[in-house]
Amino acid sequence: MHRPKPVAAQEKVVAETASNQTKEGGVGDFVAKTREELRRTTFPSGDEVRKTTIIVIINVIFFAIYLFLIDQGWTYLLEGLTWLVNRIAGV
Repeated sequence: MHRPKPVAAQEKVVAETASNQTKEGGVGDFVAKTREELRRTTFPSGDEVRKTTIIVIINVIFFAIYLFLIDQGWTYLLEGLTWLVNRIAGV
């Protein structure tokens, strides 16, 4: 059975977390680390972006057509089934 920590223990964890955050630095440190990370980041070339975009557009068109055809097939099947049930029931 999981027992919750006493309130004093919870307050101690919150205080430790707050003190760790102030030790690490403030906004300036965050900005410096962000800039450093961006310098190490590689971005795709224009050609790679174009090729990937074309692949995405082709996939979207393919799946749109595929789902349209599946939807039309189910509609045709269910309308045929409805007609058959109505014919058997004499409606």
